[in-house]
Amino acid sequence: MKKNIKPEPAIFYNGTITYRADTCEALKAAASRGELDLTGFARGCYPGQKLPPAMMPELCVSNVWDAKTDQKWGLDEHRNEGIELGYLSRGKLDFTVDGELYQLQSGDLTVTRPWQPHQVGSPLIGASRMHWLIIDLDVRRPNEQWHWPDWLTLAPHDLTRLTELLSHNEQPVWKGNQNIENCFESFAACYETDNPESVQSRMQLYINQLFLELYEILQQKNIKLDSHLTSTRRSVEMFLNALPKHIDYPWTLASMAKHCNLGRSRFAHYCKLITNMTPSDFLAHCRVEKAKKMLQNQLNLSITDIAFTCGFESSQYFATVFKRFAGVTPSQYRNG
Repeated sequence: MKKNIKPEPAIFYNGTITYRADTCEALKAAASRGELDLTGFARGCYPGQKLPPAMMPELCVSNVWDAKTDQKWGLDEHRNEGIELGYLSRGKLDFTVDGELYQLQSGDLTVTRPWQPHQVGSPLIGASRMHWLIIDLDVRRPNEQWHWPDWLTLAPHDLTRLTELLSHNEQPVWKGNQNIENCFESFAACYETDNPESVQSRMQLYINQLFLELYEILQQKNIKLDSHLTSTRRSVEMFLNALPKHIDYPWTLASMAKHCNLGRSRFAHYCKLITNMTPSDFLAHCRVEKAKKMLQNQLNLSITDIAFTCGFESSQYFATVFKRFAGVTPSQYRNG
């Protein structure tokens, strides 16, 4: 039986392959059904009036939704290619970052780092007016340097400090203020035009004001910084955490290391440090754990089907590896 090989999962940036940023399909669908008002500027797959290519090219999206009633949709866990700032001006909203749930109240400001997993709704969106914008910082791995757009005009030393404050702390929710709200509502006023270029200067001004306000808020806090969040180890940790979702890909040591922009020996070093397993053993462990669940819950599938689904090249090899990790054969495990 020949296994169908899926395209390489986009976990980190590698040439033309990227971890797919969210496209907000559920939000788009709700807006098209008239269940909420959605306005804004966007490029790529994000919803909104499309921005001209030369207009603030690093601005991915700047939007606001206004949901007058509780919604029947939510945004599943996703990642974005840039830094995302959100502001809840009205209502309540569940917001999950790295698996931790926050219950947003009006006036809360959210900050998620590039590619940081987060979810809006738990699982559904409540009645709310939510603003958000994403700026691409050309970051494709946690340990890469942030590159701010040249139209962000904070003084170099302030921008350096802001980058440190944002990239080296894990707190995603902050209490905003009236100035923060004014910036986001000023964005919303700009969306009313049919010609985005006519409000480019205003948009740049308001975004600069927003980041200056954010910088001053963070400066006033006693923030515990953690350089680990932008370390090489963090890149490997994020890859290993995501690996169980992509076990059907025919991984090799070289391809795993390449996703983390590391040599094979360096990647193996960090994998051993984090998991106490070699990369091949950790991959096998992930595949066996997935197989255990399928053997128990998907009785309609044969052991051979489960072997291929979990990334094993043959049922014989699957049985050998499974017994090494589980102590019994797949059939013995299924039969209990």
